[in-house]
Formats: sequence, structure tokens, C-alpha cells
Amino acid sequence: MQNILDLFRLENKVALVTGAATGIGASIADALAQAGATVAVHGNRRPATETAQAIGAKAVAFQADLSSPEGAEKLFAEVKDKLGKIDILINNAGTIIRHNATEYPLEDWQTVLQVNLTSVFQLSQLAGRDMIARNAPGKIVNIASLLSFQGGIRVPAYAASKGGVAQLTKALANEWAARNIQVNAIAPGYITTTNTEPLQNDETRNRQILERIPAGRWGEPVDIAGAALYLSCAASNYVTGTVLTVDGGWMGR
Repeated sequence: MQNILDLFRLENKVALVTGAATGIGASIADALAQAGATVAVHGNRRPATETAQAIGAKAVAFQADLSSPEGAEKLFAEVKDKLGKIDILINNAGTIIRHNATEYPLEDWQTVLQVNLTSVFQLSQLAGRDMIARNAPGKIVNIASLLSFQGGIRVPAYAASKGGVAQLTKALANEWAARNIQVNAIAPGYITTTNTEPLQNDETRNRQILERIPAGRWGEPVDIAGAALYLSCAASNYVTGTVLTVDGGWMGR
């Protein structure tokens, strides 16, 4: 019988992880490298060189502005030119801007949608097109959110973008499943990242969040890494179009 652990190995695979300078992206990149993949670690505003150095020889740093409509194509082309192919795409890069809905500037709305949703489609389209042309299997993992299911407070653009990520995941999965390309998403719960610092530092909001989480704690970036590895490897070859919550039980409450 096949050793089940062999299905989690990623030797000879190339993975691109966006938003890998810190937090969830850095943790996912490290996990994929430990499993044997060569990892392209992307930084948006901040470079991902520290992540690449921490991982070692299995990682190469790239930088591209995904808030620009040209950023995704530039990034994909540079990674493919440097590493030859992309077998695994982790669309993790994201941003959040908070305003009351009545005062939400259109410019901020467009920025959030470009980074969180449009660039996800752009990179997925480029990766899917290339995988199909090579007749190669592939994995695309999008980072969704609890706000793919819920509306949140003072984050209408973020909620709209993450709802879109969940639906885009299903749409691409439907089209590409027959080509042996699995497209899935992870919806993290409340994770200790720079995006959630305002909530962590708000005593009342922090208490309310912890009271709602059955696990009784905030998640750590590494809590997402195992799910990402599973959805990136052969162990999940019959899983596609799913949105996996990793939330300490939040959605089941």
C-alpha cells in the first residue's frame, strides 16, 4: 500500500505564494518548502526577502504591486522566467481598509477589490492557462475569510472581495476540474496578523471575539499552513471547489 505521507510531498513542484513577507503567507511558504517545493515568495509593499532568507535555498523572493492592474501579470512572468513553471498558486495577498459605509471612498473600495479579488482572478487565470497549455496538474488555493460568509463591521469592500473570492473559487473549480487542476479556498478565522492588529488592540472587540471562538484563542499563522499544504498536495486530488474554514469553531457557534 502507498504510504499516505508520500502524498504530502512536493518535490519537483514550484509554488508561488503571494503576500508572503509576513504572517499567513510566510507560514504557508515555509510549510510548502518543508514539504519539498521550491517557493516563490512575493512581497507587495514590503519585500519578502526576509521570508526567503529564513526558508533558505528552497525560496526565491519577488516583489510586485498587486494594487496595480499590471502587477499580477508582471509577477507571474518574473516567477515563470526565473523558476520555469508554477505548479501551485497560493493567492494570499490581501488588504483591508476600514471606514463607515456612508463615508467609504471609492478609491479605497477599488484598491481593496483590486488586491483581494481582481489580482486573484488575474493570477489564477494566468496559472490555469499555463497549466492547461502544459497539460500539467495544478493546485490553486485562495485565501478567503470568515467575511466570505458574514458581513463584518466597517469593512464593506473587504467583505465584498472575500465573498467574491469564495465564489470565484467555485467557478474556476468547475471549469478546471476535468483538467486535473484543483481550486480551493481557506477561510481563516481571527488570526494574529498585521491586518487584525486594530481588533487585537481594541480591548472590547478583542474580548467579544474571544468569547465567540469555541477554541478560546486567536489563531496563529501556522494554523493555516497545514490546511494550505493539504490543499496543495496530492492528498487533496479529489477535493475541489471547497472553502475550508480554519477558525477555532467560529462558524459552528
